[in-house]
Amino acid sequence: MRIGAHVLRSGLIVAPMAGITDRPFRRLARRFGAALAVCEMVSSRPELRESRKTRLRLDHGAEAGPISVQIAGSDPRLLAEAARHNVALGAQIIDINMGCPARKVCNVAAGSALLEDEPLVARILEAVVGAVEVPVTLKIRTGPAPQRRNALRIARIAEAAGVQMLAIHGRTRACAFAGEAEYQTIAEVKSRLRIPVVANGDVATPEQARQVLERTGADGIMVGRAAQGRPWLFRQIAHYLETGRQVAAPALGEIKQVLLEHLEGLYELYGEEQGARVARKHIGWTLRGLPEAEAFRGRVVRIEAAREQHAAVNDYFARLAA
Repeated sequence: MRIGAHVLRSGLIVAPMAGITDRPFRRLARRFGAALAVCEMVSSRPELRESRKTRLRLDHGAEAGPISVQIAGSDPRLLAEAARHNVALGAQIIDINMGCPARKVCNVAAGSALLEDEPLVARILEAVVGAVEVPVTLKIRTGPAPQRRNALRIARIAEAAGVQMLAIHGRTRACAFAGEAEYQTIAEVKSRLRIPVVANGDVATPEQARQVLERTGADGIMVGRAAQGRPWLFRQIAHYLETGRQVAAPALGEIKQVLLEHLEGLYELYGEEQGARVARKHIGWTLRGLPEAEAFRGRVVRIEAAREQHAAVNDYFARLAA
């Protein structure tokens, strides 16, 4: 799949997830087969650019390209400035968030709340595309609510403005993450657009990835929540789409190695104190379904020291292996 001058090795993309898709997560996902990993969204507000939170989200040290940075906001001028700022920092693709359903984002008329105002969508996209020379992509939902699905109109606005790839989550803003994703709207959009369209929502297995591609005709798949604690899901999907066969689930030793590497990356990025706190959720997600995982998770979340946390995880796997 091509996004501007960037030719991706596949259409398998990591969805941007606030608090999740930081540099350690993106590195693992890319290593396991994702062709593109979009960073966590950053605000377009200039007073937040130098905050620790923003600086950590934009840390791309030694990260493989293309580097895609998602920006969020509702003011066309500020979003254009944010796009220029992030390109100056090394962004090779600018992604615009019009898909987040979180209340704190929508309450400031950003994220999926923008789908209510199509003229504003047009002004934002024209401003951002005109501000930078790198490709601009867009992530949306199918509309504000099930009775008001306007993804096709938004998609046509995006294509006319010069957006070079569109990702669509198969739920409306009102649906948040409840119920099942619907793909008919994505299929309709794909049939009417010339630019690449990527389908997102409820892709948790290689079989589901193939089914969604077949049902929508999309150029790619964007995987989000299902990859939490399972970065090898990208390897499984890529292998299945290429060969039609399942690849073996990771052995216990590989799960241990991947989790410990993830922890070390979090400690390095955030510092040991904050890194240990961030790591707790990733430990819980990675250990899902393993023996005594719930009991161990209950103990490890109370560990505050990074090295003690790391040793506890190592010991847990040693007990399983024994």
